[in-house]
Amino acid sequence: MLFKVEMDVNVPLDYDPQRFEELKAVEKAYSQDLQNKGVWRHIWRVAGLYSNVSIFDVESNEKLHEILMGLPLYPFMDVRVTALCRHPSSVREDDS
Repeated sequence: MLFKVEMDVNVPLDYDPQRFEELKAVEKAYSQDLQNKGVWRHIWRVAGLYSNVSIFDVESNEKLHEILMGLPLYPFMDVRVTALCRHPSSVREDDS
């Protein structure tokens, strides 16, 4: 199942900068592992914002929920999820 996930990160201004850098490093490793496994198919930065738009390919809503809740920065995120399905006009056979 494909999902578009929009994530906006809102870290409090008084959050410990060193701890924040540590969380970002763990988050990067977590996301890159999922990308290498083909689960986190795409990730794009939203220009000018601490936000991204991502495409996930998972077997269930529950699995996506588990992945998102596992993000180290999740407590600081506003997340919007949209289920996707293949468009009949698509020329790509591998995006279902």
